Amino acid sequence: MADSDARPGSGPPVDLDVLKLSDLLESGWKIFEEVDRTNEPVASTSVQESVRSGIRMLEDASRMVAQLALFSRNEDLEEVATADLKYLLLPALLGALHMKRTSREKRLEAVQAARVYYMDFLQRCRDYNVSQFEMPHKSSSSPEEVSAPGSSNATPVPAGPSDLVSMAARRQSKIERYRQRKELEAKLSEVRRVVDSGQADDEVSRDFYLLNIRRWVTLCLEEMESMDQELEILRNTDLLKQSPPSQPSRRPMKPFILTKDSVQAQVFGAGYPSLPTMTVNDWYEQHAKHGVLPDMGLPRRAAAKDSPDAEERDKEEEEKKSENDDEESLLKARNWDDWKDSHRRACPTVRTSFKSLKLQDSRSCSQSHHLLKEGAGVKLSLSVNNTS
Repeated sequence: MADSDARPGSGPPVDLDVLKLSDLLESGWKIFEEVDRTNEPVASTSVQESVRSGIRMLEDASRMVAQLALFSRNEDLEEVATADLKYLLLPALLGALHMKRTSREKRLEAVQAARVYYMDFLQRCRDYNVSQFEMPHKSSSSPEEVSAPGSSNATPVPAGPSDLVSMAARRQSKIERYRQRKELEAKLSEVRRVVDSGQADDEVSRDFYLLNIRRWVTLCLEEMESMDQELEILRNTDLLKQSPPSQPSRRPMKPFILTKDSVQAQVFGAGYPSLPTMTVNDWYEQHAKHGVLPDMGLPRRAAAKDSPDAEERDKEEEEKKSENDDEESLLKARNWDDWKDSHRRACPTVRTSFKSLKLQDSRSCSQSHHLLKEGAGVKLSLSVNNTS
């Protein structure tokens, strides 16, 4: 709520039984200003007690106004006396004080009561043509009138803007109300200085009350939008409390145990164990037992020579090469014949590795040979000197 404006004739509160109508209005108005400007929490005990006290005073003043029949729909604004104009503010002040009530159990009741008072104030201002505005939609004012959303008694909730045009119009109306309120507050501050100085005549006092009434019209229109949203939330909350949704009963879940294999499958693989099941030696022995090991790195030619069929295949290949007049085979055969002619039968040599020897001059048997390397794939080099 915006800051309240000062009023003429405000005085200290007295006993409620001896208060006059004007005193009740002034005291209730003053309480609202104090509550609206206080720095204490609105939900504090002292503030809530002041709110209840102000509501009682303003309700008593409203009953007096109704008994005196100060206002009628058959008269115009000019026919209302200046001293009676301020009593038009009674419903607005009552609605504002009800909005200050913070009890959770009675919040829906407080908001509904505040809306009823605001609607009464706006309707009376519209009847007297105080200002031009569009009346808000009517809503239910009591919890008994609220029913389920699907029933026929449900209060229709205003639908939101369906297109950008209506949204723009709604935004423009808010901007216009805000501009009007600022203009009214500026004029009201000027008139208030004259009233506070005690030099205000009947016309200035009338302008002061009319400006206050028009200002409260803009405030009520702004409050009504947020009030409708809060009412919808509170009603839906009450409906949920009254008829909680029945949850389907289901059988309780049985406890289950995760086995070791399933846990390993989630960590090491998808559905199969990935932990080692044997050592390298076990694997080697198992494969050696089934005869599926490779040749253990030995050359294929050396392994093939161990079989008797390998020698026959070598001889056949040499014969084929000699028949085809292979130069390399012929040279190799001639060197072998020359070597046999020039060396005795008992001359030390390694027959199996003769094919890897490089012969330079093979006419003498007194040659020197050196064994350079032994083992698998032995390579011999023989240095032969001419001794002729």
